[in-house]
Amino acid sequence: QQVEEISGHGLKALHNNKMLLVGNFKLLNKFNIAHTVDPNAITDTVIAIALDNLFVGFITIADEIKDDAQQAIKRLHQMQVQITMLSGDKSTVVQRVASSLQIKNAFGDLLPEDKVNKVKEIKSKNESVAFVGDGVNDAPVVALSDVGIAMGGLGSDATIETADVVIQNDEPSKIATAIQIGKQTKKIVWQNISLAFAVKLIVLLLGAGGVATMWEAVFADVGVALLAIVNAVRIQQMKFDK
Repeated sequence: QQVEEISGHGLKALHNNKMLLVGNFKLLNKFNIAHTVDPNAITDTVIAIALDNLFVGFITIADEIKDDAQQAIKRLHQMQVQITMLSGDKSTVVQRVASSLQIKNAFGDLLPEDKVNKVKEIKSKNESVAFVGDGVNDAPVVALSDVGIAMGGLGSDATIETADVVIQNDEPSKIATAIQIGKQTKKIVWQNISLAFAVKLIVLLLGAGGVATMWEAVFADVGVALLAIVNAVRIQQMKFDK
C-alpha cells in the first residue's frame, strides 16, 4: 500500500503497516538503514530490501547484452559516430558492458538529471546529439537531444511519445540503418531541389527568349513535380546494410 517512487533510488511502500524499501543502497542510506554490505564490491546490479527499518537482504540482477549490440557499435564506429554510454546502472556493470562493446566513454550511477547534464555538456561543444533510450527516466534526455530514438518494443510510453524515431523491433543495429536511410533521403531531397531549380531556370530563360511555349511551362511545373516523386520512390527499392 501507499507505493511511492523515489527517483534514482527505488520504491517505498507499506506492507502490513510496516515500511518496505526496495531499491539501491542509496535508498537505504537515505532512510538511515544500517547494513554491512559494500555494493561496490558486487559487480552486478544490486537491489536492496529493508522492512520495518531493518536491512533484510539484497538481490543481484544483470541485463543481457542484445545479440546485435556488437554489430551495431561496429557499424556506428565505421560511420565515425562518437558513442557515449549513459546509464543509471552501477558503474562496474556499465564499464564491463562498455569494455565488451568497445565503447570508450561510459558513465554509470547517473540519475535522470545527470544524464541531462551530460547531454548538455556534449551539446555545448557544438556536437549534434542523438540519444537512444527505452526507460521512463530517458524521456527528458530524448526530448533534449537533437534526435531522440526510442526502442518501441520494450520502451516506456513516455519515451516513445517523446522520441523522433522509434525502433520497433528493439534491435540496436537498426540505428545505423536509420542513419543510412536518413543520409540517402537527404541526398534525394537535394537532387529534387536541384532538378526543380534547373528545369525552371532553363524554361524561364527559354521563355524570355520567346522559345518556350505553354507546354514547356506545364512541364516545368507539373512534370518536375512528377519526376521528383518518381525519384523519391526509388528509396523504397534501395537495400541498406544489415
